[in-house]
Amino acid sequence: MKILILGAGQVGTSVAANLVNEANDITVVDTDAGRLRELADRFDLRTLQGHGAHPDVLTRAGAEDTDMIIAVTNSDETNMVACQVAYTLFHTPTKIARVRAQSFLEQEKLFGTEALPIDVRISPEQLVTDYILRLIENPGTLQVTDFAAGRVRLVAVRAYYGGPLVGHELRTLYDHMPHVDTRVAAIYRHDRAIQPGGNTVIEADDEVFFVAAPKHIRSVMSELRRLEKPYKRLIFAGGGNIGTRLARATERDFRVKVIESDLPRCKHIAEQLERTIVLHGDAADEELLLEENIEDTDVFCAVTDDDEANILSAMLAKRLGARKVMALINRTAYVDLVQSGPIDIAISPQQATIGSLLKHVRRGDVVMVHSLRHGAAEAIEAIAHGDESSSKVVGRPIEAINLPKGASIGAIVRGEEVLIAHHDTVIESEDHVILFLQDKLRVPEVEKLFQVGVTFF
Repeated sequence: MKILILGAGQVGTSVAANLVNEANDITVVDTDAGRLRELADRFDLRTLQGHGAHPDVLTRAGAEDTDMIIAVTNSDETNMVACQVAYTLFHTPTKIARVRAQSFLEQEKLFGTEALPIDVRISPEQLVTDYILRLIENPGTLQVTDFAAGRVRLVAVRAYYGGPLVGHELRTLYDHMPHVDTRVAAIYRHDRAIQPGGNTVIEADDEVFFVAAPKHIRSVMSELRRLEKPYKRLIFAGGGNIGTRLARATERDFRVKVIESDLPRCKHIAEQLERTIVLHGDAADEELLLEENIEDTDVFCAVTDDDEANILSAMLAKRLGARKVMALINRTAYVDLVQSGPIDIAISPQQATIGSLLKHVRRGDVVMVHSLRHGAAEAIEAIAHGDESSSKVVGRPIEAINLPKGASIGAIVRGEEVLIAHHDTVIESEDHVILFLQDKLRVPEVEKLFQVGVTFF
């Protein structure tokens, strides 16, 4: 697939890094020559310096035969105009734009072939907000991802000593919970993937990914660790777009405080929020945190635009007694480094965002993609088409499907019915199949499995 990426910032670089290894022809356009040099040194792709919305620049970038344009510059206006130019002059089939401003996103009439011809709008800030909200709603989880409009969830948790299943074979899970249908999709032990089977023994500190309906998540978690009480008190460090969205989404159900260092911004968000306490100060100020009873705080979540500030304030909050601390970290190299220390969850905006783009790049009828374990693994929701003669999955029980190494089917959504996958479950045409891939490099093999005849639907 020929893909044109406009913008070599954090989002553009992350998109390029994820797509360049998947046999895609990538060109990145940006006005910053230094950023482009760094990209060209790291990846096998083409770069072009220039303004992404200008027709002459798009022409030189090869827009006339591009399959997809992904406009992710820091300017909403540039991204929207670029999609308009690509549609009008080059008839680009798929146009994706990063749109951050809420005032744009609220106006649905702006987007469509009769207005701004943008096929997909992505808002990294909203995606990160949703990602964090799922963690707050499910205490004790490391990651929570939705499939089939929220009817199925893939959840990552760390197993602790004292969990009824810890030290026992996986098959005993069903003895403990005969009325709860779930499937363990993957286990990571000391960062090494283990393919789960009935005789696999769960050990303390294992990172366990399981699939279940939302109503069963806490029951399954109770087998792996002591359940945490629901969160009540939240502090968000940073009153930017993400911090404000989080406060607005949680202030009716939780006791929420926002710490913001910029006084005019404090006044602005205080007017927007109804029940949130907005504090002017430095989130890494020990006296301020103690004054605000940090030791009684259930979640301290640092979401400023400064990685170092987020890391330091989260570490300080943890030392002062906060129950759970999260930090938004843009630099990929920092994520693994800090999560092994006092910070409970390091949130990567790139990981939260990339899935919304990958589902439009994946071959076959893929309706959802979630990037897991900092991009090394993936969870995919694909639709099975065809019949027994034209499909490699339809009409076959799961045990008879030749899945790639490290891949597993976790659940099947058939109409309104959710079926947790078992070895004898037979896949039918139009089923939504939810797969976990320990190694994202195996994606092409999964795509071929869902191929119908000689073409992809």
